[in-house]
Amino acid sequence: MTLSSFRHALALAGLVLVACARSGADQSTSSAEAPALVRAAPVTDTVVARPILATGTVAPEDEIALGFKIGGVIARLSVDVGDRVRAGQALAALDLREIDAGLAKAKSGAAKAERDLARARRLYTDSVVTLAQLQDAETGNDVAHADLQAASVNRRYSVIVAPGGGVVLRRMAEAGENISAGSPVLVLGRRGAGNVLKAGLADRDVISIRKGDAAIARFDALSGRAFAGRVSRIGAAADPGTGTYEVEIALDGADGLAAGLVGRVEIRPAEGVPATLVPVEAVLEADGADATVYALSSDGTRAERRHVTVAFIDGSRVAVAKGLEGVTKVLTDGAAYLDDGTAVRVKP
Repeated sequence: MTLSSFRHALALAGLVLVACARSGADQSTSSAEAPALVRAAPVTDTVVARPILATGTVAPEDEIALGFKIGGVIARLSVDVGDRVRAGQALAALDLREIDAGLAKAKSGAAKAERDLARARRLYTDSVVTLAQLQDAETGNDVAHADLQAASVNRRYSVIVAPGGGVVLRRMAEAGENISAGSPVLVLGRRGAGNVLKAGLADRDVISIRKGDAAIARFDALSGRAFAGRVSRIGAAADPGTGTYEVEIALDGADGLAAGLVGRVEIRPAEGVPATLVPVEAVLEADGADATVYALSSDGTRAERRHVTVAFIDGSRVAVAKGLEGVTKVLTDGAAYLDDGTAVRVKP
């Protein structure tokens, strides 16, 4: 090959390389600018009830704490947690030796006061004692009988008797324990009153609900089975230990549920609040109340990154407190692969 021919071939090869490079660049640019396929969903401005979530336990609607009127040593406890009891059944008793001795002493005192009063009346008739002495005898008789009545009441309430049929929910003392007056010994759930789910709510939540608000309770132990219900009672004061307000949810068809069963409850307040709703699939990079949403540009060709504040989750929708002002559509499918300003094409 001559030098001239070699130079000619080299020039042709250079032209071919330049052409190939330009072709590759054009294809790369075309590929980079190809719009991403996405789906869009409308943004809904509406009024919705913010769901309130809590965890609670199943318990009888009526719980009665039973204790002794006076203090003393517990002689026996006849029942345990889970036992069913009938009305009038003796459940626990104090050691009665000291109590019975006090009752016997009061009876003797009352009998003596009656005799003293009878003698004083006879002597007053015979003008042997004065009116003041007779009145003192009458007062002594009244005091002795009051003491007897008090001793009789203490003897009566030294035995705990079931006020009605039910089930023992808690046993809070043991035989041989010296217990003070009024301290709970047993907690009884009244039979026939129905079961409720009791949950503790923070003050910011309890002010949003009212009696009669709808609720749904689910139990993991029952494979997530749901029970419809309603708010039946709201605590008037916070628990000193937890700072929460006890709320009772009356559940439909829950009479057969075991006491102590743990469930999750969602309460729907009747009064709603203004909210901007988007599908949960549109919310990305959530960190507490902060999240990211890609909005569809006004011309429908670009993705616009928006930082939003999440108010609450409502099933498959998310309520956004701020960040979507003026936005009519957000991107869902494919949004996780976008950047701010990415060209998009919305799937029909």
